[in-house]
Parts: sequence; structure tokens; C-alpha cells
Amino acid sequence: MNNLFTKIRDKHALWYKGIVFAVCVTFCVYLLPKHSSIQINNINEGDVWLNPDLISPFDFLVKKTPKELAQEKKEFQKQIGYFKKINVSTAVLFSKLPELSNGQKFTIKFCLDSIYQAGLSFATTPSPYIDSILYIVDNNEVTYTPRQSLFNYEKTKIFLTQKINDERIVNKILSFIKPNIVFDEALSNNMLTSDQTEAQYIYKSKIEKGDVLAHKNDVISREQSNVLTSYIEELDDQETKIPRFTIIIGQVLTCVLILGIMMLFLAFFRKAIFSQNTQVTFIFLNIILIVFVTSIVIKYNVNYAYAVPFCLVPILIRVFFDSRTSLFNFLNIILICAFFIPDKFEFVFVQLIAGIGTIFSVADMGKRSKLFMSALLTFVFYVLAYVAYHLVNNTSQAISNIQNYIPFLISSVCVLFSFPLIYLFEKIFGFTSDFTLLELCDLNSPLLRQLSQKIPGTFQHSLQVANLAEEACYKIGGNPLLVRTGAMYHDIGKMINPRFFIENQVGEVSPHEDLASEESAQVIINHVIKGVEIAKENKLPEAVIDFIRTHHGTTTTRYFLYNYKKEHEGEIINEELFRYSGPIPFSKETAVLMMADGVEASSRSLKKYDAIAIDELVDRIINHQINENQFMNADITFRDITQIKKIFKKRLMNIYHVRIEYPR
Repeated sequence: MNNLFTKIRDKHALWYKGIVFAVCVTFCVYLLPKHSSIQINNINEGDVWLNPDLISPFDFLVKKTPKELAQEKKEFQKQIGYFKKINVSTAVLFSKLPELSNGQKFTIKFCLDSIYQAGLSFATTPSPYIDSILYIVDNNEVTYTPRQSLFNYEKTKIFLTQKINDERIVNKILSFIKPNIVFDEALSNNMLTSDQTEAQYIYKSKIEKGDVLAHKNDVISREQSNVLTSYIEELDDQETKIPRFTIIIGQVLTCVLILGIMMLFLAFFRKAIFSQNTQVTFIFLNIILIVFVTSIVIKYNVNYAYAVPFCLVPILIRVFFDSRTSLFNFLNIILICAFFIPDKFEFVFVQLIAGIGTIFSVADMGKRSKLFMSALLTFVFYVLAYVAYHLVNNTSQAISNIQNYIPFLISSVCVLFSFPLIYLFEKIFGFTSDFTLLELCDLNSPLLRQLSQKIPGTFQHSLQVANLAEEACYKIGGNPLLVRTGAMYHDIGKMINPRFFIENQVGEVSPHEDLASEESAQVIINHVIKGVEIAKENKLPEAVIDFIRTHHGTTTTRYFLYNYKKEHEGEIINEELFRYSGPIPFSKETAVLMMADGVEASSRSLKKYDAIAIDELVDRIINHQINENQFMNADITFRDITQIKKIFKKRLMNIYHVRIEYPR
């Protein structure tokens, strides 16, 4: 058990990366669509079908739209309606006509009985529920009655006029008479909403297996839109019958392959990134966030998938890492998100061109204005790639539709949000961007102003070292801005005891004359330790503090070691008392700073400044550092070192105004 815990503890970094990988795979699989209908969910009437011909893989029935169903219900209601027959008393009518004679009353009663017997309906216009057919309910019996057989207002007036010669009495009867055939709205609605009626009218046509639902470049008509809607519903029903675990297994395998390639790339080609858990977490967090945003947008409208700020990712990765890592990460994101999109090849092609263009536009992030230029170039690359793709596929309808470019504009504008995100990720993950380095390099920053005021000699030395190191990094392919920033702060520890360093001694007696050699060595060595403490107090980034730690590596204070050996001849010397604690440089930038610092400091002690002396000085200092194995952990080659030597020699000769001696 103890051995198991020991193994887990020793491999905790790998276990952590495995957990990050598993979480990312799980999250992506959960978000990926589990059905095919997402490909056509947002195709509406008037849209252009840009995909290949859509052929039905099965038979299905096409449903009527809600609007069509409502219209057909109205038509049905016009054809048939339910009415009820009620009893109407004529006694009330005679009470309102007291002047009538018995003969007139008899005639009127005969007329009214005839009218009520046939049925009286006073609707002056056809009922919205009927046209020519009525169902009349009388004592729970339903009678089929043509509308023409009923009395209405006009027909009643004619009938009464024929039987009664007095127009005044006819008009009075018409003003008091009431209909006995009344529309039964509750019963009619109940019959019209029955399941049998719905089932009879819900479908309007049948699609056979192999029928073409939409041809490429078709402008979707209303009828095609209805067919596609029914097809989506049937497709969802069909896919529910397929075991979902088979789809999930395929998605798990896909995500493992894509994300596994990303992890292997870091492990084999970006070992510095792979060794840092925070950096690995940041890279995979970007993948999760973009996949999540894509899944949300797709649920809203698949046509706006291009509005997702995919090109924001390569900018964020490029700012903190390198272009190749940025491109590789972007490719992985595009491959995963392509499973959300109907035309996967179009999506990958357009995003790939736009993403590569964005990476080129941010190759040098020295100025904030480049973010605006990057956003503009991203939009241009999007449009060009989209137009090129549809020209090749002869789908000019997509090119001429201005609305298709709106998602590209939204995505490009989102690139501008990279600046606040860069600041946010710097604080969360402890990264250092070029923007932060530019701020730190400002000579008016508080710590550099303090350095220039307290120890102007060291400040001038730092400036010269920064110039040497920056130019060398330009030539060998390092990060010039990073090495310049590190050079400006590498000697801030000298602010604690400035008079013990020769560049700050102006016509004074050296305080080292009152100290033993080993004590003087400890004062000099402590400037590295004090520098780290000051840097942390001022919250400098770790990337800058690394230059303070490594600029002397594990070399010795040679002057005081030499004096100590002279004073203690024949004794066993403990050289560790005179050795810096390290670590040794571990990158091109830290190695270049060590070389520049050693060469610049030693150049101040030259008695004669000529080409030969400078040439010999540069070779001697750098070769000594090589012999002491100071560059074993740095990814720097002998070819790089040779170039660095040439740059230092040329630069020092310019500083000290040395003329090159030409052969006579």
C-alpha cells in the first residue's frame, strides 16, 4: 500500500494531466449532438440548401402546418354545425297585439306554427360554422336539415305578407318574433376537437424512401419547409430506436483521438508547457469553453455557428505560448466543433483559413493597436475563405446573401475582447503577456525609477545588458521583449548594499577591503537572493524573477575565490562558499542574459579598448560559462552561441567607439 501511495505521489503531475484530459473528453462528449436532425433544424422558408441533395432514407408522412389545420377546421365548420331546437310561446306575442280580432289571431297563429314547425333562424348572414348543412338537435335526436328549408328574416316577411294583408301588423310581428333554431357552439366545438376529427386531417401527403427532399442550391419553398419539418420529427423518432450508447462510444473515441493528439504534441514537442500543470489546464480549458459556447449557439441557430469567436483562441494561446502550439490547439477545437455543423468541410476550411490568418496577424503583439488590425484581418480572411469555397462549389446564392456575413463580423469583433481576457488569464494562471512586459520595461515604472535613483551605475549596466541581450535574441529566435525585461530587473538586489558593487563606487575606498574574502563573496552572492525577495514584494511575474535567479547560474565569485586561494595556499578550499546557488539557465533567453551580463560587466575592467581585446574578452567569458556547464539545460546550440559572440563583439566595439583594424 505504501508503495502504491509512493508511486501516485511521484507521478502526481501525470495523474493530474490524466484527470484534466478525462474531464475535457467527458465534457465534450456530453455537449456533442446525439442526433442528426441538428443539421437541418434551422432551415427555413427562403433559405438556400447549400448541402448535397437530401434524400429520404425512409418512408414518412408529411404533417399539415398548424395554420393549414386551423384553416381546414374553419372549412369543416362551415360545412357542418350543431343547432338546438327550442320551444317559443306565441302567447307573449298576442299580448303585445291587443287590437287584433279573433280571426286575425287565428291566421297569425297558423302562420307562426307553420314557421316554427319548419324552423326559424334569424341569422342575416351565414353562420361562421355553417354553409348549407345543419345538424339540429331536438330531444337528444339529431336531424340532418338543409339550410334552405329553414325560415330566415326575409323568407318569414314574405310568408307573413302573403297571409296577412296589413303591413303594420306584419312589421310588428317581425319585431317581436324570436327564432327557435339556435346554434349550439359548445356541442359544435366539442365535436370538432374530437380525436377522430384531428386524426382525419393531420397528414396531407406521403414521402417514399429515396425521394429527394431538397436539391443542392434549392431555395427552400414553403412546401419543402413543411416536408423538412416532418422529416426532422421522423428522423428523431427513428434515432430514438437506435441504442444511444453506440453514438456515445463513437464520440468518446473521436474526442480521445483528437484531444490525445493535443496531449501527445505537448508531451513530445512542448515539454516545457507539458511540465506545467497550470499551462496544460489553460490549454484544455480553452477547448472546453469554445465547445460549450458552440453547443449553446447551435441550439439557438445553426446558421450562427460562425459567430462563435473561434479565432479568439489562437490569439490567447499565441500571447502566452508560441504560434505552433496556438495553431495545433486551434485545429483540435475546429475538428471537435465540426461535429455540430451540417457542412463540416466548409466549416473546417473557412475556420482554418481565418485562424491561420489570425495567428499571422498576432505574430508580434508588441502594440495594443495590433488587436484592432487582427480583428479586421480576421474578418477579411473569413469573407475571402467563404467566397472562395462557394465559388468552387458554384453556390453563388450564398455569396450574394449579405446576412451570411453577419456571423463573420460578430466573430471578428469578439477578437477585440482578447485584451481583457489576456489580463484575466494572467491573473488566474500567473502567465506573462507581451503587454505586461511592455509595462514593466517602461523606465518610469516605480521599481526601475527606484533603481535608477538609488544605484545609477547598476541601472546603466542593466540598460547595456538589455541592449546586448535583446539584439542577440532577435538573431537566434528567442523572445527579445522577455529578455529585455529580465535584463532590466536582473540586478535589483544590488539596491540593498549598492556600495559593495564596483559600478556604484565613484572614487571611494571599496568596503570589501574591510571584509574577508568569503564575507565579500557572500555579500555579492546575496544580491541574487535579495533581488528575488524584492521582485516578489513588487509582484513581478515569475518569468521575470527567473532571470534574477539564473543570471549567475552556479558560477563562482572568481575574484574573491582567487584572493582566498592566495591567502590559504596549501589548504583545502571549500569553493561552495563562493558559488551562486543557481539554478543554471533553462531557456534561450536566460542563457543569453547570463552571457550578456558577464561580457558587459567584464568589459568595464578592460584597460585598452580595441578589437583584439574585445574579441578575446567575449570568447573568454562565454567559453568559461560553457566549460562550467551553465547552458546544459538551455535549448541553445553552438551555432546560436557563435552568432551571439559576433553580436556582442560588434555591439561592444560600437559602445566603446573602437575602429576595426583593416589589413595593410
